[in-house]
Amino acid sequence: MARPSQHIDQRLLQAGLELLPRTGCRGLSARKLTEHAGVHLGMFHYHFRSKENFIRTLLGQVYEDMFAELEIRTRENASALHNLRNAVQVIARFGRTHRQLLLRIGGDALAGEAVAAQFLQQNLPRHLAVVARLIGEAQRDGDLIAAPLPQMISFIAGAVMGPVLLGTAALEHDLLGPSLGGMIEREMLSLEAVDQRIDLALRGLSSFRQGPVP
Repeated sequence: MARPSQHIDQRLLQAGLELLPRTGCRGLSARKLTEHAGVHLGMFHYHFRSKENFIRTLLGQVYEDMFAELEIRTRENASALHNLRNAVQVIARFGRTHRQLLLRIGGDALAGEAVAAQFLQQNLPRHLAVVARLIGEAQRDGDLIAAPLPQMISFIAGAVMGPVLLGTAALEHDLLGPSLGGMIEREMLSLEAVDQRIDLALRGLSSFRQGPVP
């Protein structure tokens, strides 16, 4: 028997990437996915067997793409501080691009959805370990202040990604109205705003406290 087209699994994954940020894990169903992708329901079961395995595959694919870029950008022949900025930029831009998805996955994990909790448990430590290593190296180089790693990481994450997640949640629930909502989009969620917060955060932790991050 000929095997079904290899493109069908990718069509389903693309449909999941479009739907999951809106539905969350609990609201996603095989029927919604196949209708959105325009494929037969049986193809979902052929390729993925279950909703949980599908979500695990989808989130893993999205994360691994980011982590591969993270590894490349932190191997540059440059200072630890430079590579730290690269690392934070990769993670922050990933977070900005997939901000609705991350909000849903975080909410699902807190609500007890096992597949969401497992994804966070398995992957959060991976990129945090990269950031922690680079912070430690930059501290040993004398480029960053000597503060505990949890304090350093939480400061950077809060300064850079806090506005993205809070702004996204406010826009989704229409808490600010069109005028303020437009300002949030421009001044908090744009790539330029994200990059500016990275520079401000690293400058705030710098031993020199002046000039751009090298």
